[in-house]
Amino acid sequence: MDLTRRQKEILSFIQKEIEEKGISPSVREICGHFGLKSTSGVHRILKALERKGYLASAPGKKRSWRPTRLQGGLYKKRLSVLGQIAAGLPIDAQEEVLEELPVDSGLFGQEGCFGLYVRGDSMTGLHIKDGDIAIIRPSRDVEDGEVAAVMVEGVISEATLKIVRKKKGRVELHAANPLYEPLVFEGADAEGVKILGRLVGLIRRGI
Repeated sequence: MDLTRRQKEILSFIQKEIEEKGISPSVREICGHFGLKSTSGVHRILKALERKGYLASAPGKKRSWRPTRLQGGLYKKRLSVLGQIAAGLPIDAQEEVLEELPVDSGLFGQEGCFGLYVRGDSMTGLHIKDGDIAIIRPSRDVEDGEVAAVMVEGVISEATLKIVRKKKGRVELHAANPLYEPLVFEGADAEGVKILGRLVGLIRRGI
């Protein structure tokens, strides 16, 4: 066994919390459970478990630690749905885990992919409908013309699913529905457009 006693305890606690509550505990909750005062110590343990292949997380997302394997074998992998994203006007993108799907995020090309509920009809030209779950591969940049989850700073952490068009000193967020005008950001405003990740898949329930 390649885990220390404390690493085993924290891994077991994370697994138990996910099984009982459906979400991973926060670092402060882990500290509280074990009577620890230093969050930095817990962060070191979590990173060690990640290096050893026992945990995975979505970069920049809270409560996203997920076991990939347990002390006795493989863990049933799941894909976290972290909130919702607008296919229309930008709306708030939540960071809490709202649902977990019995899907291995590695099927989309990389561990750490996450889902976001689609709301709106601006991407129907690409067959992305209201109620779909957009699968996002975390990335700080995308190629011109790719569909991405985008945050727009200055409007309270708002996010939207759009086709990203890049020009010198200018970023355009295009819909796939002619009823919607492009969102255009130039100069300093363009610097406030932050890419969350690239669209790599779609899950649709029902017919």
